Amino acid sequence: MQITLPTADGRLVPYTLRGPGAFTPAVSGTSGTVFNRIAYSAAHVVADPRAAIDPWLQCAVDWDATIAYRQRLWRLGLGVAEAMDTAQRGMGLDWPTSLELIRRSLDAARDVPGAIVASGCGTDHLAPENARSVDDVIRAYEEQMAAIEALGGKLIVMASRALARVAKSPADYERVYDRVLSQARAPVVLHWLGDMFDPALAGYWGSGDVNAAMDTALGVINAHAGKVDGIKISLLDKDKEIEMRRRLPAGVRMYTGDDFNYAELIAGDGTHHSDALLGIFDAIAPAASAALAALAAGDAATFHAILAPTVPLSRHIFQAPTRFYKTGVVFMAWLNGHQSHFTMVGGQQSTRSLLHFAELFRLADAAGLIEQRELAAARMQALLTLHGVA
Repeated sequence: MQITLPTADGRLVPYTLRGPGAFTPAVSGTSGTVFNRIAYSAAHVVADPRAAIDPWLQCAVDWDATIAYRQRLWRLGLGVAEAMDTAQRGMGLDWPTSLELIRRSLDAARDVPGAIVASGCGTDHLAPENARSVDDVIRAYEEQMAAIEALGGKLIVMASRALARVAKSPADYERVYDRVLSQARAPVVLHWLGDMFDPALAGYWGSGDVNAAMDTALGVINAHAGKVDGIKISLLDKDKEIEMRRRLPAGVRMYTGDDFNYAELIAGDGTHHSDALLGIFDAIAPAASAALAALAAGDAATFHAILAPTVPLSRHIFQAPTRFYKTGVVFMAWLNGHQSHFTMVGGQQSTRSLLHFAELFRLADAAGLIEQRELAAARMQALLTLHGVA
């Protein structure tokens, strides 16, 4: 099966698809599919392209397709990290819609044996420019905490743009997190998102120096170890993640958010390993499922063999500007028939170029992640035609 794709040097070159990989994803609930790592996929939302809205200004979600995608992730044995940045939180998905997404996801999870959900709790209903003090940030966190906990949800305490704006020192971060963690009903996952994902979070934890910021974060965790299930760090720096996970108190997990080096971080070094809370797992879910099953069975070689071809794909999807990675994630879902259109909340389908999509197509196929060749080729051709490539 062949399609003609553009290249960076301006040529149009025939490309022959390989099709699905030889790996077999795990199926949740069947024998032998218990993973030895906790693995959350941060999940995208499916926009409603027929809604009568202004896409840059308003949000409309196709709830049926959005929940169906989460059911797919649960069937593959993955957990869902709900209403996170992969769901365009802060890039089109507002707090009221996020809370409705969390409610629907938690409701759906109750019908799926073994399904796990953790939900993003932030301060995004407080515009950073309207935050005047640390107390404003605390109140914003408390409002979202109360709403999610009232639904029975587990919290992922997301980094706060408002806190990054008003905090004057590490002590301000310590004060906020002390208040939040002291009130949490159950252990939470902390979320340290680097400024490559969100420029508004530069200097988080009170310092532009990563080592100093890490010391502050670890101080918060050590002071509240019983209230912290783990921390997800998304710095795209495997050495910093390895250093931090070695310093975590016993019982506190490191959830890798490193979409460049996840395979080796999940595998670990024989002494420590990372669990996973990854946006790329949305796009590579079948491979992630199969690889995690192999790792749980003691077959590290197969784990690496499955995931190794996905790493170039992930690095492409998450290339700078990294915050636009969601476009690649949704593009993959469309190519593989998990949604009927390539339209995103906030009109974010426009954030990547045709050349980016063409290379993504090649890399996805090389990783064995084109699930239906004919469908994917037809949809890629439709995109090419839309961009004037016959």
